[in-house]
Amino acid sequence: MDKITLDVTEGVYSTAKEARQAGRIPMAYYGKGQENRGFSVDYQDFRRAYEKGGRSTIMYFKSEKGGEFPVLVQDIQYAPVTDEMAHVDVMAVDLKNTIKTQIPLVLVGVIPAVKDLGGNLIQNKDTIEVECLPNDLVTNIEVDATGLVDFNASITVGDIKVPDTIKILDAEDINVATVSAPRAVVEEEEGAAEGEEGAEGEEGAEGAEGEEGEKKNEGGEKKEEGGEK
Repeated sequence: MDKITLDVTEGVYSTAKEARQAGRIPMAYYGKGQENRGFSVDYQDFRRAYEKGGRSTIMYFKSEKGGEFPVLVQDIQYAPVTDEMAHVDVMAVDLKNTIKTQIPLVLVGVIPAVKDLGGNLIQNKDTIEVECLPNDLVTNIEVDATGLVDFNASITVGDIKVPDTIKILDAEDINVATVSAPRAVVEEEEGAAEGEEGAEGEEGAEGAEGEEGEKKNEGGEKKEEGGEK
């Protein structure tokens, strides 16, 4: 991916509201060994950069005061009514030290249990925690989903393949994705199970009636024997 660079301003707007009215997003910058600073960036420039790189891509800020420094997006606050980005937190990055962050997971490939069996894909985990050097970060990690051949198959964290430069921190047994049976199949299986239970109940009732009839017959025989006496 091409390097993402954004021009930011520092100290130009006195309030966050003023920055927003100028079509910009106020930002809070912080990090280990770094002085907390406030920036603002053009809304559309940041929107395009974020759509391209997301939270797992290094962005480089260029301030009008000079200098260029790498950051990672940590948090975005959205306006409740318009759902537009209202404020962004970014973390300073030391390119020489490893960092821990979340990378999105993207399922790829034709899923047999969905295509051939009509199942419903259930993705239980859409990001994965990793540790690596900042320049080794990737925008997303593709996960081969072609192994989901039936409703018993699943993908776990242990199945995910990443470059040697990236270390996965999540436990290997965490479920990433499965495929559930379509409702028609579930209802059919439930109906079959109920039918088997009903048949067993009828057999039990017939057995009980048979035993009761035998007892009655035995009682009648005893009465007849008593009459002969």
